[in-house]
Amino acid sequence: MVTDQTGTDMASPWPEFSSGSELRIVKLAPDGRWVTAYPGFVLDRPAVSPWLALAARWVTGEIELDGLRFVPGDLLHEYFSPLDYFNVFAIFSPAGHLRGWYANVTRPATLDLSTAPPTLLWHDLYLDLIALPNGEIHLRDEDELTAANLAVSDPALHATILDARDRMLARWRGRTYPFHDREARDREGCPYTP
Repeated sequence: MVTDQTGTDMASPWPEFSSGSELRIVKLAPDGRWVTAYPGFVLDRPAVSPWLALAARWVTGEIELDGLRFVPGDLLHEYFSPLDYFNVFAIFSPAGHLRGWYANVTRPATLDLSTAPPTLLWHDLYLDLIALPNGEIHLRDEDELTAANLAVSDPALHATILDARDRMLARWRGRTYPFHDREARDREGCPYTP
């Protein structure tokens, strides 16, 4: 079921997936190269249209980016949209405590239903946001966007990226969906553990 922020049922551009359904999540670099793939599982709570909410586990090594820690076993709630030019990952410790959010400016996500499991593709577009529960934020990779020279080579895409950044920041400042998570239940919607 897909609901709006008031809980009203809405039509969704995504197919209906049952709670716990597995999808293969594939990240593409700005130039379209394959970066990584990993399993995600549909969360057991309704998503706000047009978003798809998935759970995944952090399985690579521990890293810290601008105060946001990723530790093996962390639970991620990952939110993807077929319309919006960004995605949002809420990162939780294995105990369910919110570490913060990592958001990416992206092309709208797409689904390939011809694969088993279905494949969700997201295409990164340079800019990232790290937001911590204490209100601290960090914009990342602005240098990469500048180096790509899109302001000259593709001004429409450059403007779209900046607009997506601003929309993403506005949602975070208002703590509106998909920046709404505060805590997670153990193993919520994610049977996969490292």
